[in-house]
Amino acid sequence: MKPIAFLFPGQGSQTVGMGREFYENFSLARQVFEEADDVLRFSISKLCFQGPEEVLKLTENTQPAILTVSIASLRVLQNEKGVTPELTAGHSLGEYSALVTSGALAFSDAVQIVRLRGRFMQEAVPAGEGAMAAILGMEREEVEKLCAEVAGDEVVTPANYNGPGQIVISGHAKAVERAIEAAKKKGKKAVSLPVSAPFHSPLMKGAGDRLGKELERIPIGDLKIPVVTNVEAEINIVKEKVKPLLITQVSSPVRWEESMKRMVREGIERVIEIGPGKVLSGLMKRIDSKIETGNMEDIQTLKKIA
Repeated sequence: MKPIAFLFPGQGSQTVGMGREFYENFSLARQVFEEADDVLRFSISKLCFQGPEEVLKLTENTQPAILTVSIASLRVLQNEKGVTPELTAGHSLGEYSALVTSGALAFSDAVQIVRLRGRFMQEAVPAGEGAMAAILGMEREEVEKLCAEVAGDEVVTPANYNGPGQIVISGHAKAVERAIEAAKKKGKKAVSLPVSAPFHSPLMKGAGDRLGKELERIPIGDLKIPVVTNVEAEINIVKEKVKPLLITQVSSPVRWEESMKRMVREGIERVIEIGPGKVLSGLMKRIDSKIETGNMEDIQTLKKIA
């Protein structure tokens, strides 16, 4: 069997109805949703299955919702197919799903923490003052230079190095707008993203500090499966590094392209994206077309996994 890595999606992959098939057909998935409902003291399962969408897409709801669906999907995959990964990684929020997979975090702890993480990130910058945008068709160095040129006395910086020619920037709303205009003048496509805060920028440092205080009470277990981290784009098996990396991650860029290339160098030949959507499997096709990709979010996609 080809060496496999599990990938877990981040914010933006949520859809109303996600996880419902697994909840209705697999007791293991149902247990995950029930545990989340108990721990959060409200029905995240109902929000996942029925919406409304505008409530689901609030950051403090989106994060525990996607984590819950991802871990419910993981439990079904493990039980039905018996697949074990060599490595795991997750995009931003998805790193918590990866850490649950590795054994570093208990699901009940993770789902509480990501709800607070979402709240802290939302509250770090007043509404309307921060923004994010996708810059398409520019290389890493070009985007970094562009941000430096238009920043002035404000913050605008790369937030997600997602893949070839796809970099997300983040910062003060006016600085992001200047970067969009500058990119368009160079003949590149730049698209403002419908997000409520400037994630993965230095403006999130306060959110990271608050997250750190909450993480103090959370036990970290041994990493039975190594995790490729967003901050370092390197393999981590040291449990003492987990909390500092999660704190730093909030205000640091997600080095996704480098993380995937690191997996490939380690011998990974196949990736399975677990949870809602197939954004990450699509990015992997662009990063390295030789890697076999798949996603697993419902019964139909589960059947396709050998």
